[in-house]
Amino acid sequence: MRNSNQTLLLLFLIASIVSTNLHYTDNATFIQNYPEPDWITVSDIYATWIGMTFMGILGTQGQFWISYFCLTLYSFTGLSSPAHYFYGALSDFSIKMHALIWLDLLTGAFVLSFVVWSGFILREWQPEE
Repeated sequence: MRNSNQTLLLLFLIASIVSTNLHYTDNATFIQNYPEPDWITVSDIYATWIGMTFMGILGTQGQFWISYFCLTLYSFTGLSSPAHYFYGALSDFSIKMHALIWLDLLTGAFVLSFVVWSGFILREWQPEE
């Protein structure tokens, strides 16, 4: 992967880690205010964030296909955030909650878009000729 592409991935990943940290921390802190399944606990929220963030960081190491796999899994940390809307009406969410959910979706989409762009358009996994 070329250095400029590595820099872009790093920027997307940092933005996503910051965004998901804000959202998941807010969700855990104000769990009683977030519409979500009853079985989700504060520990579940933090464990999910830590595990998925580890997966994202792992996606910056190693061989391309393993990295692409890890980054794709990690992108769902943000892409899954709108699932909150399955458990409550839009009016059940504060403006802050909406902003954090949509920021997560956006940064998750950036990470997944990078994987598609790098792997399927640029085909960076192919040896240079």
